[in-house]
Amino acid sequence: MAEEVDVVVIGLGPGGEDAAGRLAEAGLSVAAVESRLVGGECPYYACVPTKMMVRAAGLIADGTRIPGMAGDSIIRPDWAPVAARICDEATGSWTDTAAADRLTGKGARLVRGEGRITGPREVTVGDRVFRARRGILLNTGTAPSAPPVDGLADVPFWTNREAVQATEVPESLLVLGGGVVGVEMAQVFSRFDSRVTVVEAADRLLLNEEPESSELLRQVFEREGVGVRTGAKVTGASYANGEFRLHLGDETLTADRLLVATGRRPNLKGLGLDAVGLDEDARQIDVDGHMRAADGVWAIGDITGKGAFTHVSMYQASVAVRDILGEEGPQAAYRAVPRVTFTDPEIAAVGLTEAQARDQNLPVRTGLAPIPESTRGWIQKVGNDGFVKLVESTEWGVLVGATAAGPAGGEVLGALAVAVHTEAPTAALREMIYAYPTFHRTIETALAALDG
Repeated sequence: MAEEVDVVVIGLGPGGEDAAGRLAEAGLSVAAVESRLVGGECPYYACVPTKMMVRAAGLIADGTRIPGMAGDSIIRPDWAPVAARICDEATGSWTDTAAADRLTGKGARLVRGEGRITGPREVTVGDRVFRARRGILLNTGTAPSAPPVDGLADVPFWTNREAVQATEVPESLLVLGGGVVGVEMAQVFSRFDSRVTVVEAADRLLLNEEPESSELLRQVFEREGVGVRTGAKVTGASYANGEFRLHLGDETLTADRLLVATGRRPNLKGLGLDAVGLDEDARQIDVDGHMRAADGVWAIGDITGKGAFTHVSMYQASVAVRDILGEEGPQAAYRAVPRVTFTDPEIAAVGLTEAQARDQNLPVRTGLAPIPESTRGWIQKVGNDGFVKLVESTEWGVLVGATAAGPAGGEVLGALAVAVHTEAPTAALREMIYAYPTFHRTIETALAALDG
């Protein structure tokens, strides 16, 4: 016999967990379905543990910057406390007891297993059938994917999940993919004395960011000893006698470990989307401004194609919850989605890049100000790489995009995200008082450069 509930939530990543909890607290009967860990990828294999890794690697870098500035230093990297902190503090040895208790404490019913839509407003989990009076909320997320490189499927490579669980640093590491995950992990392991080479098919790192960001990161990597191979066509991969090999035509790169960080695929297969008129083979689920995907179906998170970020999933969860509860509120808007690559320097951006704006036929002009030329950058002296770049619509007189690359770039981005989100006139931004001497004061210099 089917179990009657108000809402079934399939997938308990950050957005799904949050939505299920909110709906339950609002008095609805909620069945929250998860086949892996409550909380999803972020707290166990991505955002949280990887930033612990980044923090530890940053401390090592700061130690190397002491000579000539504040004395002398001898650095002896040790991965053991990093691995222990990830296991003990971040992930609870990759168990979700705390998250599950938090969810059920709000009144949601946790159902372990694979959820499949078997009819309108109907979900089957194993031998249990749930009928949802209001509907189904999907938050099934994505999983690491590998490119169709000959031999790669037979190689025991790492993804972000294995990298996060590493208890030792490999002596050498090949990183296939120069996107966010690839560059963050490359720098982390390099600073813990691994010999690292990044291999990227595109002509630059961080292809979706400003070219100035790509070039800045390349320069930093090369200075730190991280090999960078862009425009590289990988023709094959193999593993033998404890050695990983990437074949680039006539050249072969070797290492003790291989990390594949070439993107992610949506978890849509086997979800039963055809039962509600949706396509399981699609790259994403299209939603409207209320996160509705079909009658009685809402979707949030990575599967909507609006940005694979925890903060986007949480934002969409709030929109979907309002709609499910019948509450008034603004529709989802994505003109000011912030994003941060936690390398050193941090690469933080919001809105459109210059190229994206021009692709949309927007008349724009740009202003760029280097961090080292600012007073705070000069004071910093070492570890001061970076810049602020602004993209202004000349028609509307507002910023449509911005990048803050440098020390604490993600924090500097906060002011720029507010400006893009609120469509603040650049004339008003010029009239602001910027604290001296700060990194964010470089925004003022970049605004002046718009007139150059």
